[in-house]
Amino acid sequence: MKAAVLYAAGQPLQVEDVAVEDPHRGEVMVRVAAGGVCHSDLHVINGDLTAPLPVVLGHEGAGVVEKVGEGVDEFRPGDHVVLLWRASCGNCLYCLSGRPALCELGAGIRWSGRLADGTSRFRRGDQEIRHHAGVSSFSELTVLPREGLVKIDPSVPLEKAAIVGCAVMTGVGAVINTARVEPGASMVVVGCGGVGLNAIQGGALAGAEKIIAVDVLDNKLEYARQFGATHLINASRVDPIEAVKEATGGRGADYAFEVIGNVKTIAQAYQMIRRGGTLVVVGVAPMGAEVAINASSIMLDEKTIRGSLYGSCQPKLDAPRMLNLYKAGKLKLDELISREYPLEQINDAFDALRRGDVARSIIRFM
Repeated sequence: MKAAVLYAAGQPLQVEDVAVEDPHRGEVMVRVAAGGVCHSDLHVINGDLTAPLPVVLGHEGAGVVEKVGEGVDEFRPGDHVVLLWRASCGNCLYCLSGRPALCELGAGIRWSGRLADGTSRFRRGDQEIRHHAGVSSFSELTVLPREGLVKIDPSVPLEKAAIVGCAVMTGVGAVINTARVEPGASMVVVGCGGVGLNAIQGGALAGAEKIIAVDVLDNKLEYARQFGATHLINASRVDPIEAVKEATGGRGADYAFEVIGNVKTIAQAYQMIRRGGTLVVVGVAPMGAEVAINASSIMLDEKTIRGSLYGSCQPKLDAPRMLNLYKAGKLKLDELISREYPLEQINDAFDALRRGDVARSIIRFM
């Protein structure tokens, strides 16, 4: 099969033939229909986020079940599924306490690049090729643990369902699950890429009164308007902190969502919230990066800083809910996909992402 492999940070992806083993016990093989092109993969390509190499990238996608391994009875060939980049075992401390995004099984798969039994299903000749986040959606076929899939309504187009696997659940979930934004609240989203746009539409779903979008690209801000932003701030032209305060009567926003992963913008987002406000960090910062924040203000202003991994979601509940909202016309997925690329043009897709040309693009297989 064809797959996009990263051999070294800073190098282009190589589209080449890779062998894939049949699923082992408790695993499922999926024929990928579409994979989303996300900044998290770009962080790995750039070397800002470490991953075991070589690796088949892609952590957002959807497809059709091809084969099931021994012991798998909840999936059958032909089922339509969304791929989950953080498999959850259901039995560890984090799963039992309702925080499956922190699952120990999923974390082990992410950092090892191997499936639960400690081996990979991908090879090129004698060379082992690793899995990315247990998904590897930039391949015609992939193998995942049964815990890394959710069955969906086959009436939903798979290319639309693909982006629910990361961008939608991460962005909407950060607002609905992590922050629990109330109707009538004010919020600011710093960074209007695929995940940021979903945080914006999460605010619209939650009934936020003011949804302030901050970016340095006018095209991204125009996307933000389409997804529900009430105020647009181009941080390349004005002081974004002062502009947010002006839009909120001088106090600052009730909630801020940083969706870039930049230490400067995290610190700025903290200053954009009012006393008693909450900053939710959604963006992926480079490994080892540190943020400088005035420590006394955390206590004196009773500000809260929270992280949000995978939108603090319950994937097997939240993915079908998101797709039901899409079918009901309350969640924008069609508008989120700016471009489609064949696998052979995957490096062009990442170049467009670097330039900020797109809301979300996908690699289309089917």
